[in-house]
Amino acid sequence: MLIYWIWLATRQHLNDREKLAVLEYFGTPEDCYFAKVFPDGLSSEAVVSLQDRDLDEAEKILAACAKKKIRILTWNDELYPKRLKNIADPPLVLYYRGILPDFDSNPTIGVVGTRGASAYGLSAARKLGGEIAACGALVVSGMAEGIDAQATEGALKQGKGAVGVLGCGVDRVYPACNRKLYTTMDQQGCLLSEFPPGTPPNRWNFPKRNRIISGLSCGVLVVEAPKTSGALITARQAMEQGRDVFVVPGNIGVDSCEGSNALLRDGAMAVASGWDLLSEYVHIFPEKLRKKAAAATACDKKAIDIPAAAPYSDVDNCAAEDLDETERLILSCLGSQRQLMDTIIAKTGLPAGTALAALTMLEVKGIVATQPGGWVERTDP
Repeated sequence: MLIYWIWLATRQHLNDREKLAVLEYFGTPEDCYFAKVFPDGLSSEAVVSLQDRDLDEAEKILAACAKKKIRILTWNDELYPKRLKNIADPPLVLYYRGILPDFDSNPTIGVVGTRGASAYGLSAARKLGGEIAACGALVVSGMAEGIDAQATEGALKQGKGAVGVLGCGVDRVYPACNRKLYTTMDQQGCLLSEFPPGTPPNRWNFPKRNRIISGLSCGVLVVEAPKTSGALITARQAMEQGRDVFVVPGNIGVDSCEGSNALLRDGAMAVASGWDLLSEYVHIFPEKLRKKAAAATACDKKAIDIPAAAPYSDVDNCAAEDLDETERLILSCLGSQRQLMDTIIAKTGLPAGTALAALTMLEVKGIVATQPGGWVERTDP
């Protein structure tokens, strides 16, 4: 019964390895619940917790799941991911909303990085998330602001699902700026957490959450991470779990790239496209993976479909409907010399996400081109 699974999963003073050992010792959570003798090696506090027969908390969690249409996945369920079962400390219970993918039959890539990413990092995350999805793989992220959100949005733009692993209950939106993304994920993707509904985003939940991102994945891609980034925790856990680690090379001397560049020195694989990393798994998923370019979104197609006979080289004379106010501001700050994305954003005073979206549209329209290292230049003759 689900109530006993939730009861065991919420026992205090036992870590995940100990909960799994207790489950394997007794065979079922129900047998553990009614047990009078417990395996050796547990602390006295753990034994006291296992002797607590109060089911009130478990009943409240079940009621909240029913009310909020949250589904529950237990260790014994057929759909529980085998990859996750193979880590040392898997959660006994997972809560989810949306469409649960078949992780075991799908190539899955965790994409992580810093919340305070540069414009280059945000652009790379969105691009790679879209390419990974377009080539047939599943993107998993922590749904944080910055790299995680951009990679997830890139995947969703391809009409593919994605998975967000949360450090709070799946009924909580964190951070609040990702509310729209959460709504889309609820409809097209999957929100997943080991934490019961109502659990707040306590800071100690996120390092714990990271082992699930890597545990679900064949490999983990770090797009941009400083030396103290939580993304490095995920990368380390991926290595401990026997997963591959990939990195987008960052600019030398940039603080937000120090941690990810250090991973390259430690042997992580450098990538510049989604296919760079997915080619490592073609022999495992030959029917799933195909080298493809990310499809243009509906907004992009409108610009792409403009006939070649109407070039955009004479930008200053573009009709008002061709360029919006933000795009014109970007071009004004860019001028005739190539500049770094971050410099352009600083000059405009726009939020990074707004400026990045405008730069993307200008590139689609053929007015600017982005170069390695985060450089942007106009394509005027």
